[in-house]
Amino acid sequence: MIDKPAGLVVHPAPGHYSHTLANAILARIPGIESGETDRPGIVHRMDKDTSGLIIVAKNSAAHMKLADQFKNREITKTYQALVHGHLTPEEGIIEASIGRDPRDRKRMAVVTRGREARTEYRVIRYIDNFTLLEVKPKTGRTHQIRVHLAAIGFPIVGDAVYGAKSDYLERQFLHAYKLRVRLPSTGEYREFISELPSDLVLALEKVAGKGNK
Repeated sequence: MIDKPAGLVVHPAPGHYSHTLANAILARIPGIESGETDRPGIVHRMDKDTSGLIIVAKNSAAHMKLADQFKNREITKTYQALVHGHLTPEEGIIEASIGRDPRDRKRMAVVTRGREARTEYRVIRYIDNFTLLEVKPKTGRTHQIRVHLAAIGFPIVGDAVYGAKSDYLERQFLHAYKLRVRLPSTGEYREFISELPSDLVLALEKVAGKGNK
């Protein structure tokens, strides 16, 4: 289980062929035999500027079992996100198909003929004109949380692709803070937690301070 920092690309891609999580895994475990060649041991994706928990399988048997858990939606991933505005109701489900944005192929969007996507959210608290959320993606579409929240009018703070840059933060406020998984070795369910990193804690303090002025 790796606590990925923001700014780290997970696997090589155009413009990012080195200094990725995949490169680090190969350096740490040179003989790793699981996953694809350019995604050694990596079972699921995470955006470059999202921080938090990501699973790496050290062998093919573990990779297969973990991949099956993701396919069968048995793994629970929980994120914290700060969005613009007061999101109501305080608990809800966003169901909207996601696919490539026909106007910009580098972006994703809610589109009629996209793939099924479902996101559950719960308000943790309101801070000035922002909402801190707990978010659980029930499907694994590219940029799903960011696209869904922007689509309903509550973009993530600092998300320059689906919202706007922020005065409080240099990246999007999205952190994978909790992951519940069945260990491939024993079948035992385990829950892992990653506390909010310092840049997100500081952003919350700045937002709260603004509201008190």
